[in-house]
Amino acid sequence: MAKITYVEHGGTEHTVEVANGLTVMEGARDNNIPGIEADCGGACACSTCHVYVHPDWVEKIPAKDDMEEDMLDFAYEPDTERSRLTCQIKVTDALDGLVVQMPEKQI
Repeated sequence: MAKITYVEHGGTEHTVEVANGLTVMEGARDNNIPGIEADCGGACACSTCHVYVHPDWVEKIPAKDDMEEDMLDFAYEPDTERSRLTCQIKVTDALDGLVVQMPEKQI
């Protein structure tokens, strides 16, 4: 399990434990974290699970693949360095302490 902190756009923090093998998006969904809509259910077919990864974690998580890069073009105010789709980040013990920040809105 990994403790992941989801930070709403307004600053409210939610720290929850997420089981290894789930995605960061599934952790948000299963814990009713507001701000991650996940309309496609994790198929990388929308951008409604977009977050900004805390700068301390950008280099510690696996790199984006081409499909995720393409979907991020549809996200609200994507950041080339920090934006990620949470459906594409698998939880492992190495992610214990991960912090992600939600954008102002999901589109």
